[in-house]
Amino acid sequence: MERIRHTQAWSTLEALSTGIKRQHMRDWFAADKNRASEYTTNACGITLDYSKNRVTEEVLKALFELAEQRQVSNKINAMFAGGLINTTEHRAVLHTALRNFSGNKVMVDGEDVMPSVLATLDKMKAFTQSVQSGAHKGCTGKPIKKVVCIGIGGSFLGPKIVTEALKPYKNKVLDVRFVANVDACHIQDVLSECNFEETLFVMSSKSFNTQETLQNTLTAKAWFLQQGATVTDIAKHFVAVSSNVKAATDFGMAADNVFPMADWVGGRYSLWSAIGLPICLAIGFDNFRQVLQGAYEMDEHTKTTPFESNLPVILAVLGVWYRNFMGAQSHVLLPYYHYLRGFPAYVQQLDMESNGKTTTQNGMTVDHGTGPIIWGGEGTNGQHSFHQLIHQSNLPIPADFMLPIKVLDQDDTHHAMLASNCFGQTQALMQGKTFEECYRDLGDKDLSDEERVKLAAHKTMPGNKPSNTLLFEQLDPKTLGALIALYEHKVLIQGAIWDVNSFDQWGVELGKVLGNDVLNVIQGNKSDEHLDASTAALIAQFNQAQKNK
Repeated sequence: MERIRHTQAWSTLEALSTGIKRQHMRDWFAADKNRASEYTTNACGITLDYSKNRVTEEVLKALFELAEQRQVSNKINAMFAGGLINTTEHRAVLHTALRNFSGNKVMVDGEDVMPSVLATLDKMKAFTQSVQSGAHKGCTGKPIKKVVCIGIGGSFLGPKIVTEALKPYKNKVLDVRFVANVDACHIQDVLSECNFEETLFVMSSKSFNTQETLQNTLTAKAWFLQQGATVTDIAKHFVAVSSNVKAATDFGMAADNVFPMADWVGGRYSLWSAIGLPICLAIGFDNFRQVLQGAYEMDEHTKTTPFESNLPVILAVLGVWYRNFMGAQSHVLLPYYHYLRGFPAYVQQLDMESNGKTTTQNGMTVDHGTGPIIWGGEGTNGQHSFHQLIHQSNLPIPADFMLPIKVLDQDDTHHAMLASNCFGQTQALMQGKTFEECYRDLGDKDLSDEERVKLAAHKTMPGNKPSNTLLFEQLDPKTLGALIALYEHKVLIQGAIWDVNSFDQWGVELGKVLGNDVLNVIQGNKSDEHLDASTAALIAQFNQAQKNK
């Protein structure tokens, strides 16, 4: 594929950006009363208002042309068809097969993967119903009341965020907790609230040797045995989501309680797989299936909808516009719903681990910006802290605002205030407040003209800050599935435009390797001769402190 800077669409966008930077959205809204309706579209229970973006029809046309020239449709189709689009690891990328309700085959290396996908779902359903009904008993005959889910990265974050976001749909039988950090404080805090007779541990690690996950599972096992349980009791209280059945059974788990994962499911795309077992246990299998259904419907929308009305494509090209032509280095997510507060962290991993790359598909160094910094927090809390930087700094920071229109069992006054803050913030970011307006508002204050001018300058907000608003009729399981899939496909599309592999993570892998190497040095299993002076000194200081405890 040719360099992106050599495409005609790129040249067009560079020229357009020069003029757009001199224009203000406030003037566009004043001149076009239909702008909001013309720049609003919806699909899969999600309405996207992207009218408060620094784009015109001419800019959008050029952005869609860039997506065409970068063969985005081919990349989308190749993913759904099981093509080996993870080129550095020679793997298909088929998290979409995990939520495929079409009845069609999905082929990888000449084999239809759908029978194994459906068999795993059946196994998850049966196990979930067994635990929730109380049929699955612990070692002393008591039913399970608490589930401790141990994982890290995608094996932890996806299930945690989904169960948190769908709290109104949680069953009353099981208390589901998550542990990821290898800091002993975390696992110890969770275990202190557990009764070993009524606790089920779900360990999620494709290899069964992820350092943090394995250590936390070993700690849970030691705690379990210290409570008076026996080794044979482990089979009733520990299950695994892993490809390494032998390691799981050697640990003491029953082979029937090991749920498989395929190589073509990346960690940050894995909540749709058996990694979603904690979701099933928390909200029930039927609700989990609705999460899958919503994602499937977003998949179909992405595959079949023209770019001009395609939600993931629109979000993706807007992100490219700000990252490559308007100087943005970050993108903020602002959910105005308490249970969705963890969503920015989920998208942070999804996006930054996928497109935080500087090498093109053919091994060349990129000569353009790629994945932005993803951050955010829940509204309205952020309005009293970091929103200040978005409003008045000279940094361009595109924002995604998210709000469910209806919330189960929500007080109307509270929700009206939440909505008013959400909509008010998008208005303020777009509109701003001019110096003249601020100066006029200070006219009835007891200020000298010099003080009035100075204070007006401080109160001036430039506006022209871009934002998307995503509204949901209600954040039910189906809509949440669609929302997550929307951002997954946005990442895929941006990776295709930037010509990077969105499905490997060599930086993460290097960190794992070096972490294990340093651990060997700390534990005295290896010398520090191969380490740099700084790392060796830090290890020495740490070890000395341990000796002095």
